[in-house]
Amino acid sequence: MIQSTWPTLTILVFFPVAACLVLPFIKGDRTVRVFAFAVGVVELLCALPLFGFDLSFSGYQFEEKAEWVRSWGLTYHLGMDGISLLMVLLTVLLLPLCVLCSWSYISKRVKEFHISLMLMTSACVGVFVALDFVLFYIFWEAMLVPMFLLIAVWGGPERRYASLKFFLYTLAGSTLLLVAMVAFYIAGGTFSIPELSAKTYPFGFQCWAFLAMAIAFAIKVPMFPFHTWLPAAHVEAPTAGSVMLASVLLKMGAYGFLRFCLPLTPEASVAFAPMMIAISVASILYGGFVALGQRDMKKLIAYSSVAHMGFVTLGIFLFSLRGLEGALMVMLNHGITTGGLFMLVGCIYERSHSREIAENLGLGKYLPAYMGFFGLFALSSLGFPGTNSFVGEILVLIGVFAEKPWVGAVVIPGVLLGAAYMLRLGQKLAWGEPSRAKAWTDLNAREWLYFAPLAVLVVYIGLAPGLTLRAIDPTLTRVLGEIRARSEAVASAPGNRPMPDLMPKTIAARTEADPTAGLPR
Repeated sequence: MIQSTWPTLTILVFFPVAACLVLPFIKGDRTVRVFAFAVGVVELLCALPLFGFDLSFSGYQFEEKAEWVRSWGLTYHLGMDGISLLMVLLTVLLLPLCVLCSWSYISKRVKEFHISLMLMTSACVGVFVALDFVLFYIFWEAMLVPMFLLIAVWGGPERRYASLKFFLYTLAGSTLLLVAMVAFYIAGGTFSIPELSAKTYPFGFQCWAFLAMAIAFAIKVPMFPFHTWLPAAHVEAPTAGSVMLASVLLKMGAYGFLRFCLPLTPEASVAFAPMMIAISVASILYGGFVALGQRDMKKLIAYSSVAHMGFVTLGIFLFSLRGLEGALMVMLNHGITTGGLFMLVGCIYERSHSREIAENLGLGKYLPAYMGFFGLFALSSLGFPGTNSFVGEILVLIGVFAEKPWVGAVVIPGVLLGAAYMLRLGQKLAWGEPSRAKAWTDLNAREWLYFAPLAVLVVYIGLAPGLTLRAIDPTLTRVLGEIRARSEAVASAPGNRPMPDLMPKTIAARTEADPTAGLPR
């Protein structure tokens, strides 16, 4: 681990909380918005030291550690590796953009709205950098409250139903995660995530722990059939709520698989991999088919998220370097692209007061700048070469066809469905015949300001993904090596069953002399 001399991660976690303490004393809605935007910009500037991340180091960096509750073995322990780096940067980028896209959309309880938004950002950053299980769980649970309020207070007509469904689903998953946390403390004698990851556990214990954690994370992703809370939450949430939900909250489930299931229960992860791959494929196909039939733009994008996140979990449980690279890239790029799409829907809703496709036809003639951004994000969403989403999906597909070609053949229709529903949506919005004449106005300067950064990332990552891959490769190589080493340790222990013959040969071929031998590049 690389110890930090400056509390960068603590500042990123708690600076928005400190700003929330100041916000109640600020008067005037416009002043509140300006202050919240300034907080988002400062939070983004506070993340600049993260660009000093050592791309060649596979362990935790910017580590901060202090005793918390000694009698319980709790520590205030923060750190970051290649898995969490991208998610933290994405989260802090979205805060000022969410403030901008809510500038005129939110007209009631403006102060409370921005407090919820900043608390959400703090909790999300905390989830990605916490290295103590209890601290992680606190941030994991803290995130529920502001998201619940964003939907329940500032949502649409069915906001009460949607917010309650979101809360109950995620709380049920959190209960299982709590059980797993207690079980690992009893078995490992510590709440430290790095220390727990270094220990070996019996195969039977791993199976029960994996199932408890997997259900919790599958609900958050969400994977089929735990996805039913997502469309309701997206449709009723305000624009900023949908952006944070799609771009950050869904990634917490996939992050949980990478941070907990694979390192803590490696043998069980391998044993349950066929089941997880099957569910991932079902999510891809189901999400694509349902999205194809939607008339509400938000519902269409929500179901597309189920399909895209299916690629994430599929890549994770291939246990190949290309698969894991693709999973992390899809996580990042889905956050960028889908966040932009939800902002575009919110933008047009402010003009037409409808999210129905039929009520927003023929925009290409009146809103060329808007349709330019929409075309770029739509092409990214369907994985068009040269855009960011293509990089992640092609890496997952390479991993699939290298390890399980028949799974790749089943997944290809999901890719085609993605192209079908996004091209259909784009065609209708751009060239459809309007149902009635409307006084359309194109994007203003504020809207350009929050679309432009995401558009730049779509093109930059699509054309030059090398820097991003260099940041995540050392950590992913280490994770794959640990899975194999700990699976063999469990299998060789007296009284334990042999390791299932499900580990891809690409990992089995690795040797101590060459830690990357056999990994598909």
